[in-house]
Amino acid sequence: MNQFKRMAYPYVAWIAVMILAPMLMIVMYAFIEKGNDVTTFRFTISNFTKFFSDKVYIDVLYRSLYVAILTTIICLLIGYPTAYIISRAKPKHRTWLVLMITFPTWINMLVRTYAWLGILQDNGIVNTILGLFGIGTVKIIYTNFAVILGMVYNFVPFMILQIYSSLEKMDKSYIEAASDLGANKYQCFWRITFPMSLPGVISGITLVFLPAVSSFFIPKLLGGGQYVLIGNVIETQFLTAGNWSFGSAISLIMAIIIMISLYITRKLDTDPAAAKGGA
Repeated sequence: MNQFKRMAYPYVAWIAVMILAPMLMIVMYAFIEKGNDVTTFRFTISNFTKFFSDKVYIDVLYRSLYVAILTTIICLLIGYPTAYIISRAKPKHRTWLVLMITFPTWINMLVRTYAWLGILQDNGIVNTILGLFGIGTVKIIYTNFAVILGMVYNFVPFMILQIYSSLEKMDKSYIEAASDLGANKYQCFWRITFPMSLPGVISGITLVFLPAVSSFFIPKLLGGGQYVLIGNVIETQFLTAGNWSFGSAISLIMAIIIMISLYITRKLDTDPAAAKGGA
């Protein structure tokens, strides 16, 4: 047993150096500012009061939450029917359908987002097709629609795969038993299929909402710098303004928001089958 404990030491050290140390530095920078001639740094909460007292930053935070929630809802509306169709397909077709969903994720997300620039720009593919029907140039790039589209395109595979995994592992005998008792397809879906797939839905919501609320290069590329989210503010504070303390404070605020959302999804993530079995 002691031998196995010693084997864990390198992993504990790796976690401490690669995960805990950066997090501790963010926390430290969030509560310090440049001092005077006597002290190099001094403790302060001014970084947090600056954020919450400035309406501009609050509006950016609200916009980021709005975009993340809207992206999550759209991904769910697209992801659940798609996952359901895949789970109902024949096994030989199911493999290819899953491959088609996962294939875009093999390409770097930044490269995929750049591809949308060529599709949505004024002389891009979309406007070229519209021009064939006599429709003039439509302003798509650098709009709210372009940012939401980029978010949904990049994150919807995570939603589909999580829901599909939940539907695939579901015990079909429950549906067969309900059908034998006279339940129609509508009743089987809402009373059995959907409740039992909720763990996958919750996991998909988590995997979409968390990266969407902190994304910075998608709004930067498809929004043209005119659509600023909280991730862009953090990037600016670290790379452009050089204000690591304020950037760390914003990062810590977002970390707290993310932890709260994780706690909520964890509370909601209950397996109906397991709960029924436990009862």
